[in-house]
Amino acid sequence: MKIALIGYGKMGKAIETIAVSKGHEIVLKIGIENVEDFTIEAVQQADIAIEFSSPHSAFQNVMKCLEANIPVVCGSTGWLDKYHEAKDFCLQQNAGLLYASNFSVGVNLFFELNSYLAKLMSTHPEYNVMMEEIHHTEKKDAPSGTAITLAEQVLQHIQTKKIWVNQPTHKAEELEIVSKRIDPAPGTHTIKYASAIDDIKITHTAHNRIGFASGAVLAADFLVNKKGIFTMKDVLGF
Repeated sequence: MKIALIGYGKMGKAIETIAVSKGHEIVLKIGIENVEDFTIEAVQQADIAIEFSSPHSAFQNVMKCLEANIPVVCGSTGWLDKYHEAKDFCLQQNAGLLYASNFSVGVNLFFELNSYLAKLMSTHPEYNVMMEEIHHTEKKDAPSGTAITLAEQVLQHIQTKKIWVNQPTHKAEELEIVSKRIDPAPGTHTIKYASAIDDIKITHTAHNRIGFASGAVLAADFLVNKKGIFTMKDVLGF
């Protein structure tokens, strides 16, 4: 594949290392120091774009790739209030878009486990569910996109919880998410069901960025030459 990297921070560089090791070619690298080079003509050199930037620029970056009719894999979080607009534009353009809050294969297995556990716990109201997520101090959004995905899965099954809140809470209808920013943690997510008798806890801990980068390259390989809206479930066959 010929890949355009939109966002050339730590994740972009990790993706570059994995992609090059698999024989792919990086034809465009866009970081904060050369945003003026991010043109439709430049991105059209690529077979696919991989976008890992910031909550403030992700939407515009995705839209530019779609306008160029280049399929885009997006891992930026904090912009999902405009995700439906991007999806609609993608379909209008007959382009390809794959968004994931987390590209790690392990995390996506963890998503499936979280959803199944929430379904099992839905008939046991004596347990109160809460969440905690830990990331490095450079993480720009809180809660993380991964934490939001996990919370939405819980809300789908635990009917006593109506909304998630990013703070400690004693309100029965609120799902508590506590966000901590501690270096050098790349990412830990814990879901805990607590009762007067016992606790049930599941945790995923990332040791480095390799899992995220490898999953993003896997997603790009899946999306090349495809049209439509996809997720990591499509990539992994869940």
